[in-house]
Amino acid sequence: MNEPLLFAHGLKKTYIIGSRTLEVLRGVDLEISRGDFVALRGASGTGKSTLLHLIGGLDTPNAGEIIFRGQKLSEFSEGKLTDFRNRSVGFVFQSYHLLPELTALENVCLTARIARVPAAAAKKRAAELLARVGLKDRLDHKPSELSGGEQQRVAIARALINEPVLLLADEPTGNLDSRTGGEIMELLQSLRTENQTALVIATHDARVAALAPRVIELVDGLMQT
Repeated sequence: MNEPLLFAHGLKKTYIIGSRTLEVLRGVDLEISRGDFVALRGASGTGKSTLLHLIGGLDTPNAGEIIFRGQKLSEFSEGKLTDFRNRSVGFVFQSYHLLPELTALENVCLTARIARVPAAAAKKRAAELLARVGLKDRLDHKPSELSGGEQQRVAIARALINEPVLLLADEPTGNLDSRTGGEIMELLQSLRTENQTALVIATHDARVAALAPRVIELVDGLMQT
């Protein structure tokens, strides 16, 4: 049986926009185990990204609880929450979020350096990961010198450098053509299998969602399976 990693119970998230109250999540339950591959599917505005941000510790719910390996995120100190985001969770975003002034190698190293990994070890691990994602000849290239698919590969390497147990990908193929998007999905699935990393992908693309053994549909802030 896969190792239980994270439980979310009754998650609610509301935003106040001017005089409007926007209910994005209205009571979501989710269980993720080690090695799972889960696709969150739904139209824009249904709460997919919000749910990823909550379980990854980037935002906090208005109600409900998130439990990671038996510990409530709501009880984490700010330092422990930062450590959780940095070491236990890897994030891959649609827009890559690479620092333009840094090379591919430096972008990947940065996350490890924040985790206080020694510089030489971080550089070695980053080079190995970039080679694994097919960029061994692009280490010294800056984002402006890379294609969209190559930038997303850098982002994936960056997300994996601290060996997270949970990988969260928000529309990882959204800015890519279908062929490149397919390559990125093959890569994510391969890395998940190799490392037994739990993979949760938010997508509006039915073809991407169909690759996951478990698909969860979000409709009006509620979960349908």
